[in-house]
Amino acid sequence: MLVERMNSSKLSVHSMPDGSRIIRNEEDATVLALNATAAAAWDACSNAATIPAVAEEMRHSYDPNVTDELAEASLLELQDKKLVKISGSGFAATRRQVLAGLSAVALPLVVSVTIGEQKAHAQSAVSVDDDKRWNSAPRADVPKDRKRPF
Repeated sequence: MLVERMNSSKLSVHSMPDGSRIIRNEEDATVLALNATAAAAWDACSNAATIPAVAEEMRHSYDPNVTDELAEASLLELQDKKLVKISGSGFAATRRQVLAGLSAVALPLVVSVTIGEQKAHAQSAVSVDDDKRWNSAPRADVPKDRKRPF
């Protein structure tokens, strides 16, 4: 099987301190959050062209416990979100094999949300504050003339 990244000229990739990635697809205004496992597979796809090569690259850069089955599961997640294209014969691993091969490595996870969904959530969560009350100085609930109990 051959693995290749999809056209990444429309993608804006941001690395996070924990090894995860945030990828913004400007073409369809989607934001993808990749956990560290999926991010390691994404990174490995830039150099590797087969599943065993992706797994080896993930073992080298991410975790020595990565199995070929975990690399397959990661690639399936990335393919589902149209980040990679996989051509060739079908996958060999079942979900049970992937789970059985895991020890300290997290399952790959790719979460997708549109920019509109993000804005709607921010407004409903009161992240956007029109009356500027959150921008004022912090206030204590205890009057200044009283001692605090702690």
